[in-house]
Amino acid sequence: MARVLFFGRLTDAAGTEELVIPLPSHARHVSDLNLLLARLYPELGAALEEPHVRVAINQKIAPAKSDPEISDRDEIAFMPPMSGG
Repeated sequence: MARVLFFGRLTDAAGTEELVIPLPSHARHVSDLNLLLARLYPELGAALEEPHVRVAINQKIAPAKSDPEISDRDEIAFMPPMSGG
């Protein structure tokens, strides 16, 4: 089962900080996971489509605008843009 983490306002859209879900056999990339999450949580699906949402796979940030491969054993974290002051 994949561990999916949400940070910042994505937590609000998901209604939770963490999901542990089995990935369907066709879910091989982050974009596949996004489609699954959008079906389950429409508000989250819209938030994940925003251009500056970053993804980390097993605590390593994926390159921007990439579609990394994932597996059922991965930890996948979605992070909104950060702002500082």
